[in-house]
Amino acid sequence: MSETPVAITDAAIKRVAKILSNEPDGTVLRVSVEGGGCSGFQYKYDLVTSREEDDLILQQDGATVLIDPISVQYMDGSTIDFVNDIMGQSFQIKNPQATAGCGCGTSFSI
Repeated sequence: MSETPVAITDAAIKRVAKILSNEPDGTVLRVSVEGGGCSGFQYKYDLVTSREEDDLILQQDGATVLIDPISVQYMDGSTIDFVNDIMGQSFQIKNPQATAGCGCGTSFSI
């Protein structure tokens, strides 16, 4: 596993901070990997108020993102980004471990 297993871009930090600014104190964004989706695994995004002791914590400029250790294994080397283009707005994860993906960008295989 790399030294910083998951990175987050400035665009994603700004978007997470904006989302969290409208939520109750203590709310954070949890990103996880689950089985399913059209390619085998899918990313899940949840607003939560609880943290686990072994969560990876990405925190900067009012944005806090948590990733559980099992999901970190599947996301090692990834970058979480937020894209605002002609196709719409969305969080996107650039995962070097993914060998295939789907058109929606939330499902991948390893």
